[in-house]
Amino acid sequence: MKTKILISIGILITSFLLIYKALDLGLIWFVYPSKTQYPVRGIDVSNHQGKVNWSLVPKKDISFVYIKATEGGDFKDKSFMYNWDEAKKHGFKVGAYHFFTLCKTGSEQAENFIQSVPKQFDSLPPVIDLEFVGNCKERPNIENVQKEISIYLELIDNHYQTKTILYLTNEFIETYLEDNFFNHPIWIRNIFFHPNTFSKIEWLMWQYKSTERVEGISGPVDINVLNRNLESLTKLNNL
Repeated sequence: MKTKILISIGILITSFLLIYKALDLGLIWFVYPSKTQYPVRGIDVSNHQGKVNWSLVPKKDISFVYIKATEGGDFKDKSFMYNWDEAKKHGFKVGAYHFFTLCKTGSEQAENFIQSVPKQFDSLPPVIDLEFVGNCKERPNIENVQKEISIYLELIDNHYQTKTILYLTNEFIETYLEDNFFNHPIWIRNIFFHPNTFSKIEWLMWQYKSTERVEGISGPVDINVLNRNLESLTKLNNL
């Protein structure tokens, strides 16, 4: 009896490890957006992806790229300018994103982004990343958070003459946004369900997987689908 229990435990542990490894390698995941319905796909990268060989990233599969530029009031991603220049050089539509922290003011963070990201007519609209992962431990009240986000968006929208895209998780929406800020385009993260399975939220981009394997990039990378054509994304700059 004891031997059977140990064998069963061993099988369960082995199965769990195999599933975890398959998820980490991107061999299995939870949602499979139709390529017919969502043919335009893009990736988002940061220094975590190491040095990307942009000449090998397949343009037939990847149409656009978002690159981490900044975080908080003073952090600058050390791979940003390399990724920005090389991705553009190899023909990708490129935009930059800022990871917003609840520990710094909106004006400090906007200044950090503006100092780091060139104002170029052929770039995609900027993105503000609003989520809890990797964020500071502080949890300011909802009024303060909404105020700082408003300040950030006003400064960035005015500087780049566009509508900043909001990268959101459902958790952040429920905790801090409620029904506010949805006059800006939405990039929603949901790796378990289609964004409209339990919500009527209108979205522009959907991050459905964080473990995609792409040639030219060592290790996993986030992948996204666009809910429109690529031209509609670039036209957001023409306010």
